[in-house]
Amino acid sequence: MHRPSPLDHQLQTRLDACVDAYDAGRLDRRHLLAGIASLLAAAGTSAPATGAAQPGGDEPTFAATGLDHIALAVADPQRSSAFYQRHLGLRETSSSASSVFLDCGENFVALFRSQRPGLAHYSYAVAEYTQEWAAGRLRAAGLEPKLRGSRTYFDDPDGIEVQISRG
Repeated sequence: MHRPSPLDHQLQTRLDACVDAYDAGRLDRRHLLAGIASLLAAAGTSAPATGAAQPGGDEPTFAATGLDHIALAVADPQRSSAFYQRHLGLRETSSSASSVFLDCGENFVALFRSQRPGLAHYSYAVAEYTQEWAAGRLRAAGLEPKLRGSRTYFDDPDGIEVQISRG
């Protein structure tokens, strides 16, 4: 008789969470398929399906379903918007004097005016996101959440800002 390994159980739990999120309307078909594909691809490795092994075999803090957006700090948002539209075919969805949002399929790129160009932050989609839940998970993992409006951020080990978004 085959006894499922802990990895088999974790994989099944994550697959079930993806399908449940799709059924509840929190994931579209494209994100569901991408999530399932990444889980199955990772199942052939020794690491848990959602990333590197956690100390003591603990579950990951979050089960990201995909990359939601990238936010760039740029000197001139309108100039950068024109660049990304021309060279990558992105489409502007909204803008102001200090920011531009560009559609990139199921994801988007945000451009924010800054005197220090670079990566502002990047955001992972998480199906079960609420700010309270995310902040609690971060604190339980020993990380310090940064709460701004309804958004939740935290720093990676190199100080790069990560955002968690509803997926």
